[in-house]
Amino acid sequence: MRSTIAMESLIADNEQLRAELQDLLQQAHINQSIIERHQAFDLKLIGASEFRELIDVMLTVMPGVFSLETVTLSLIDGDYAIQRILRDLQIGVNEFPKLLFLTRPLAFIDDQHALPEDKPRLGEYVAALHGPLFPHYQPVSVAVLPLVRQHRLLGYLSLGSAYGERFTRSLATDFIERLATIAAVCLENVINNERLKHIGLTDPLTGVNNRRYIEQRMQEEVARSQRDRSALSCLFIDIDHFKRVNDQFGHQSGDDVLREVAARIKKELRLSDALGRFGGEEFVVLLTHATRDDAARIAERIRAGVCSRGIMIEGSRDPLRISASIGAASLSPPDRSRPAGEVKQAMLKAADQALYQAKEAGRNRVMLAPAD
Repeated sequence: MRSTIAMESLIADNEQLRAELQDLLQQAHINQSIIERHQAFDLKLIGASEFRELIDVMLTVMPGVFSLETVTLSLIDGDYAIQRILRDLQIGVNEFPKLLFLTRPLAFIDDQHALPEDKPRLGEYVAALHGPLFPHYQPVSVAVLPLVRQHRLLGYLSLGSAYGERFTRSLATDFIERLATIAAVCLENVINNERLKHIGLTDPLTGVNNRRYIEQRMQEEVARSQRDRSALSCLFIDIDHFKRVNDQFGHQSGDDVLREVAARIKKELRLSDALGRFGGEEFVVLLTHATRDDAARIAERIRAGVCSRGIMIEGSRDPLRISASIGAASLSPPDRSRPAGEVKQAMLKAADQALYQAKEAGRNRVMLAPAD
């Protein structure tokens, strides 16, 4: 009898051990699947070479991989340098509602749980602390990952969950810290790549776009206008008697005039417009969704702004009076039957011919090319 009971007990123990082993194996398979999914995500992050691609991985792919309700990225951009680069590269920040910009690091005031600036902060959502990081969705628990490179805080990758137990102060942060390190490295690399692109498309003297950029952008906008049947205009601007400035005061003074004129032109433009130095003292402005009348109005505003006040230069006791001549050409809308590159060249040529007429008519004036 005892032998039978012992045998039954042994069988029961074996069954229990078998069940526990099965549970362990199942959990091991689950853990392996999680590890593989996370490794695949890491590779997506590392493989992102452009800003749009990286932001899409962080803000669109990441919530699904980690079962999160929301993920936001907040970049510290106090001087708006990143936003200017993105705008010049035609990367609209409004494309990414969960991409945020801060002028300075956030102050996480929590005396009971003081943490170094570079450590993740996990816990319940507190509007006073986390509101700026989650403007569109209020999670229940959050993990705020500081993105630090070379002892410099780039911003925050913020994870939000609808479950209070998902992120708690007692949770180990090794995995999250590793994720933050990878994200920070990838973000720094991508931003530096975009900066290099920007430098390659920027005139180093005036800080505005160079000829390569403006021609490339113009062809893209012509193609877009052909599709949308929208108006497009361009201005050819030349500083009057610029050679006299160089001859009389030197090239350094000429450079000062170029920088100031570029700044005055840019001041009159919309964010959607593009300004480029075409060569020497010539500038080209691309006006999107602008009719011939719009181009005439903006060109006159630029002309008036350039000559509104003198420019102080070395070697002159009085401000130097500067003026500009402007030729304008418009397409309302561009001809669809011709290649975009051909239409672009025709528009530039028409604006250049109008500029020549403005010079011949006495300078310091705007001339419009015949309506297309």
